[in-house]
Amino acid sequence: MKQKKIVVLGAGLVGSAIAMDLSATHDVTSVDINEKALLELRKNPGIHTITADLSVLGSIEKIVRDYDLVIGTVPGYMGFGTVQRVISAGKDMVDISFFPQDPFQLDEEAKKHHVSVVIDGGVAPGMSNIFLGYYASRMKVEKFVCYVGGLPVVRQWPFEYKAVFSPVDVIEEYVRPARYVENGKLIVKPALSDTELIDFDEIGTLEAWNSDGLRTLLHTMDVPDMIEKTLRYPGTVEYLKVLRESGFFSYEEIEVNGKKVRPVDVTARLLFPRWKLKPGEEDFTIMRVEISGVKEKQKRTFIYNMLDRYDKEKKMISMARTTGFTCTALANLMLEGKIEGPGIIPPEMVAKKEENFIFILRYLQERGIDYVLENQ
Repeated sequence: MKQKKIVVLGAGLVGSAIAMDLSATHDVTSVDINEKALLELRKNPGIHTITADLSVLGSIEKIVRDYDLVIGTVPGYMGFGTVQRVISAGKDMVDISFFPQDPFQLDEEAKKHHVSVVIDGGVAPGMSNIFLGYYASRMKVEKFVCYVGGLPVVRQWPFEYKAVFSPVDVIEEYVRPARYVENGKLIVKPALSDTELIDFDEIGTLEAWNSDGLRTLLHTMDVPDMIEKTLRYPGTVEYLKVLRESGFFSYEEIEVNGKKVRPVDVTARLLFPRWKLKPGEEDFTIMRVEISGVKEKQKRTFIYNMLDRYDKEKKMISMARTTGFTCTALANLMLEGKIEGPGIIPPEMVAKKEENFIFILRYLQERGIDYVLENQ
């Protein structure tokens, strides 16, 4: 494939991994307001950098106009507006900001501008959608379950957790109501509900709870039972519920010494130093996808397991690898014209084509990320 020009909006841990991966075969520019993050990327001669505040009106439209593809890795609260602005600039995009708004609100606008936007192109949502999309187009799927989590190898009291995304985005998982489908009906429960313990080879027992990770699948898949659960070390749910119920995750402003503040912003500021992975600290990503249904008049169950660890050689965290490389696989498919558009395109639609599904799995496998199908 001829080298293309790609701009990556955001140079966090995941955005940096994306830029480095794509720079091996494409002309890549990384954009961020954080000069320190860009300084690290400048060590790679194949990556150009631009220091810019993407929240400034008109900045995104000006930056992206000379590129073949835009990758969005901004925090969730900026995601919807960023995608909207890229669409207005008439540029194709792959986005992993996981913004809370309904992405299909932008579908008509994307079609109007003849733009294709793949959203939720990460690990979960992302790969979870890809598996369901592939099998749902080849069998009658009756049940879909996804367990997924990213955790530090070393458990440190009190949180036993490290974040690679924006702290506010992580906290959002603990307050956003979890939606899932049971017996064909949409069920809404509080986040952190229906806790269960799950055993995994090599890792041991982890705690799972309802999270709002189905997203577009709620609209695109006719499956009577679908659920996603987040994985953490046992005991996590209890302290998170205490913080949530005490108001530490609230977005409602309160007055403190005559100043109005959002408790969630204070909490994020306090937790970020404790949650931030320090250089050399190792993490792992674990995921299990279970798809059950009827294929060729027979009951079938397909189970995929993935366990990925910190890359010691490249000093790259696992969550950046598993999220970022799914995004770059989708980006390459987009550049090769393998993704049909225009409009808002969730990952499950991309995977309907078998060649796309196979390409993504091979692409990840080449980078050491294996989704292993259990023996049937």
